[in-house]
Amino acid sequence: MKLSAMIKLAAAAVLVFVSMSADASRIKDIASVEGVRDNQLVGYGLVVGLAGTGEKNNKFTEQTFRSMLNNFGIKVPDSTSLKIKDVSPVAIHATLPPFSKHGQTIDVTVSAIGEATSLRGGTLLQTMLRGIDGNVYAIAQGSLVVGGLGVEGADGSKVTVNTPTVGRIANGAIVEREVPNNFQSSDSFVLNLDRPDFTSAKNVADAINDVYGDGSAFAQDAV
Repeated sequence: MKLSAMIKLAAAAVLVFVSMSADASRIKDIASVEGVRDNQLVGYGLVVGLAGTGEKNNKFTEQTFRSMLNNFGIKVPDSTSLKIKDVSPVAIHATLPPFSKHGQTIDVTVSAIGEATSLRGGTLLQTMLRGIDGNVYAIAQGSLVVGGLGVEGADGSKVTVNTPTVGRIANGAIVEREVPNNFQSSDSFVLNLDRPDFTSAKNVADAINDVYGDGSAFAQDAV
């Protein structure tokens, strides 16, 4: 082979190598471990301390408020009508990251579900957050941060910026229960590609086998 031809072949090989290196991806960037995922939590509670922007005359909220007072040992006669314009029933939801431990905190989002016009200045009372299995995984409580604003004029005009009936509490819930998993005790685990592709699945298996030996990994399907 002539020298010029050998030089061209070597240059082509270098270009191919550089191209392959540029296209290389880390497995953790294109795949996730099966079963290691976030879990959604939800709860129902009361926000207090509203400046007259809470409920007006909602029997459902009044019942909830009576139940809360009963939990504190305060018995309100059924004949007594409660004025709860400074209180609002709310739905609370949060996301529990995988491997969350006791005592760690997570953010929560609080949304009014009644007639409240704003949650600004309100405080969420202690609320249990449950998973899809019905178990309590976290306890939420704290002062809300509301980004929305609503103004109403005497002539009936109204201006609303963002959503004043939704607020957040940073680190507002404490994890009380860990989500069980068998990741540490299992002899094997499954990697799921973010984008299904037969070639990528085979390449991942080949890359693992190159490091840990043949038979360490195999592609089940395109994911």
